[in-house]
Amino acid sequence: MNPTGLDLPPVMAAFVFGLMGGAHCIGMCGGIMSALTFAVPPSMRHPARMGGLLLSYNLGRILSYMVAGALVAALGTLISLSPMARLLLQVFAALMLILMALYIANWWKGLLRIEALGRHLWRHIEPVGRRLMPVVHLPQAFTLGALWGWLPCGLVYSMLAWSLAIANPIQGALLMGAFGLGTLPALLVTGMAAQQLNHLIRHPATRSVAALTIISFAVWQLWALLGHHTH
Repeated sequence: MNPTGLDLPPVMAAFVFGLMGGAHCIGMCGGIMSALTFAVPPSMRHPARMGGLLLSYNLGRILSYMVAGALVAALGTLISLSPMARLLLQVFAALMLILMALYIANWWKGLLRIEALGRHLWRHIEPVGRRLMPVVHLPQAFTLGALWGWLPCGLVYSMLAWSLAIANPIQGALLMGAFGLGTLPALLVTGMAAQQLNHLIRHPATRSVAALTIISFAVWQLWALLGHHTH
């Protein structure tokens, strides 16, 4: 991997991180998905209609991730003007990935404190979302999903730290888009499939394997960054 840019492996890794974070997504956003479902009038809750609305919610959410990734990466271009600042940003991003891994595995819950940083912004966004209910058409669902994307989330913040280190708005948006797509399966499946997926991704062995994979990736990044800097 080129630690100063984005190539195919980091995008794939971001997608996998989204998949592995599915347990967190179900726990944190499952209630929101239920609330959004009940925001649809009963007469409109047939499968085809609900499928379209749920997909619109999530596309709006992923778009907000991409916007945030582009904005944070643009900030990164200003911060990383010197080689040392760029190196520190990239080390910070790798450390955030390790924290994300510890959180996914239930080994350490420190990311909950980071989530608190976004609660002030969310207090202003949530009332706007409530005014969009009940949901009766796809653009309305898409807009509500775009607001939902700003819900405080430690996993999202970890990925945004990576976007910050990339310091390229387009690449930062692609990274966050890949992460968002990875979270889709956990939030779209329903019924028995949801129960089976929930059981799988909440299993301690699954979480441990996911965490160790992410930690290995982050250590690889740190080794490449610090080894390259030393030489």
